[in-house]
Amino acid sequence: MAEVYLKAEERDLMGKQQVKHLRKEGVVPGIVYGKKIKNESVQVSHEDLIKILHTSAGENAIIKLDIIDKNGKATNKSGSLNVILKEIQQHPITTDIIHVDFAEISLTEKIEVKVQIKIKGEPVGVVKDNGVFEAPLRELSIECLPTDIPEEITVDVESLEIGDTLHVKDIVSPKGVSILDDPERTVVLVAAPKEEEEEEEEEEEVLEEPEVIGEKEREEKREQKEVEKETKEEEQKEDKVSEE
Repeated sequence: MAEVYLKAEERDLMGKQQVKHLRKEGVVPGIVYGKKIKNESVQVSHEDLIKILHTSAGENAIIKLDIIDKNGKATNKSGSLNVILKEIQQHPITTDIIHVDFAEISLTEKIEVKVQIKIKGEPVGVVKDNGVFEAPLRELSIECLPTDIPEEITVDVESLEIGDTLHVKDIVSPKGVSILDDPERTVVLVAAPKEEEEEEEEEEEVLEEPEVIGEKEREEKREQKEVEKETKEEEQKEDKVSEE
């Protein structure tokens, strides 16, 4: 995976109004943290962040971060920090980035990230039989070295017919990548057309109806027989009394 470079400045403006002012100037407040460094408040260009997000790596880009102080000198004596975008906060209406977290990483230690699932092809069950394609899972949680992070994981669905389902366990992960999601979790499936489902439900209702009617008729006949039996017994009693 290609690396991208980003310049950050130390940030000493912490209040709500000061941070709001930064955002108006096209600057995004953020924080850098990691196992080997102390938490450091920084600010970066909103435009530069957008450029990184628009690269093929997107949020999983490996960033070479240079932090400079007010005098323009680098704060990290050992050079650029290797970081990834750990969390991005966006404005709920404008979707502008309003805060960002950078997490320091080691290129020789595995990390956990999420990658998008790319659907390849169109299921035969959809093309020929008008099936309904569903993809309930859009991304996967994976673990690998930062340099092995794939831009996406492709799932080929062309051979799927109606009733077929692909689970996480069916995905062949790239070399060096471990998928962390539940193996039984559904990734994609092809369901029967809705019209057919409705017809099947109607047929089931029709099949069940005679059984219900038949049972009702049998119950009525049993009750009728009981009444006739009781009536006959009463008549026999009356005849016996009359004879006496």
